[in-house]
This record gives sequence, structure tokens and C-alpha cells, in this order.
Amino acid sequence: MTALPTLPAAPDAPAAQDAPARRSHGGRVEPVHYLFLVPTLVVFTAFVVVPALIGIFYSLTDYVGFGEWSFLGVRNYAALFSDPRILESYGFTLGFALVTVVVAQVVALALAVALTRRIRFATTLRTVFVIPMVVAGIVVAYVFNFLFSNSLPALATAVGFGPLEESILGNPDLAWLSIVIVSAWQTIPGALLVYTAGLTSVPNELYEASALDGASPWRQFRSITLPLVAGFVLINTILGVKGYLGVYDVIVGLTGGGPGTATSSVAMTIFGGFTGGDYAYQMANATVFLLVTALISVAQIVATRGRAVRL
Repeated sequence: MTALPTLPAAPDAPAAQDAPARRSHGGRVEPVHYLFLVPTLVVFTAFVVVPALIGIFYSLTDYVGFGEWSFLGVRNYAALFSDPRILESYGFTLGFALVTVVVAQVVALALAVALTRRIRFATTLRTVFVIPMVVAGIVVAYVFNFLFSNSLPALATAVGFGPLEESILGNPDLAWLSIVIVSAWQTIPGALLVYTAGLTSVPNELYEASALDGASPWRQFRSITLPLVAGFVLINTILGVKGYLGVYDVIVGLTGGGPGTATSSVAMTIFGGFTGGDYAYQMANATVFLLVTALISVAQIVATRGRAVRL
């Protein structure tokens, strides 16, 4: 009987040899990778951190933007909490942000649901709806200023609708609605794109199976669509609140903060103080506003962290 030749042992695979080395390397990051962070850190420190620290320092003084100054301590901060104009601007800004983010998210989600269905001209409609994103806010505000001041009152007069025969921009009780409408109109397209991306990732099989079980469109939206896009709602809400808290150009183009100070936001109050001789006082206001904005953002993230992780 002829003996079978003995085959030489196969060498260890390179992957097997390198596995221990890779495991020992673990999650360690090569020091050279940190060099790529240096340019960003330098720019961020020079243009964000340093100016912020300088501003916080001047908020403790009576500096008017030029010339000499003296140290006041926390007197500017104490005065903020007893200043009716400052408190009114915070109330308007927070209320405006809350109302606008709800309106914008509801409308954007409704449009996204409609445009992801099999309807005619869906692609064309998506293009039309995102046009407001490419127009500057101040331009949009001036266009709507003309509409609210001229076109809308003329139309209301023609049909005999008394409440709108006068421009709402001059009404202290209604002027804020114009800012909500314009701000929502401008920000809905961005939220629409995010929701469209989220809805296209939902499997159609879920809707088909639920339809076979007799689920109505509203039940499908409530039990399938809304839970699966909750993460996108979170993203849009956080970005929306952040943007609305800093509203400025829309108010400048629509009401200029009026009538009186009825629509004066915190940002308008701060910028107005910088050019009106209240530099240190409004710098204290800006510092407080920074803390308020940070707290709201952290509260949003903490309140929705569990839901975001489950998604």
C-alpha cells in the first residue's frame, strides 16, 4: 500500500497572527490623530471662547464700549432681574419659541407624510416647499411686511372681515403672530427634509401588514409613523428651539420690536444695548441668556434621552 504524502502544515493566517496585536491596540487612539483637532481648537478658542470670556469680564464693569471703565461686580446682573423691559423680552422670546416650534413641526411632519405618499407631482412639490430655505430671512421679513401692511388689510376690507382691515403689525396683541408665521414659513423646509429622510427609512411592509389588519391611516400614523420618526422629531425640536431663541432678523424686518416693545426679543434687546451705551449691562444680559439657552438644550436632551436610545 502506498503511503499518502504528508502535507506541510499551513502557515497561520495573517489575520490570526495580527488579532492579538489588534486586540492589545484596543480602543487606543494614536497621538498623531489629535493633531487634526488642533486647527479647530485654535479657531474655536480664538473666536468663541476668548471673546466670551472678555464679554463676561466686561459684564462685571460699567464699560460703555470705549474709554475707561470701573469694576461693579454683580450689580449689572442684579439689575437685570428687576428690569421690566428685560423680563418682557425673555417672556416674549420663550413664548414665541414654544409656539413656533410646535407650529413648524406639526406642519413639516404633515407635509412630509403627504409628500412621501404616492401622489402626483410629489417631486415638484418638494422642490417648491424648500425654496424658503434659500431666501435670506431679512428679505422674507420685508416681503411679508408688505403683505401684512397692505395686501392683507386690502383683502380683508374687500370681503368685510373687520379684525384684519388694519395691519396686525401695529397691533400689540397680534403682532407676535406675524413673527410666528414668517419664522415657521422659513424653517419648515429644513424640518421637512429631515422628516422626509426619516419617513423613507420606514419599511412599507409595516403599513401593508397593518392595512391587512384593518388599521386606519390615522392609526398607522399614531402607531407606526410617529414612534419610528420620534428621533427625527427630537432633532428638529432641538434645532428649532435653538434657532427661535436667537430670532432677530425676522423681527427687524417685520415690527422692529414694536409696537412699543411688544415684540422685542432678547437678541434685539442685547444688540440695541451694544449700540446704545449699555454695553456692559447688555453683556450681562447676553451671559444670562447664554446660560438659559444652555439649560434649555440640556433639559431637552435629558428629557428625551431614553426615547432617543430606544430608537
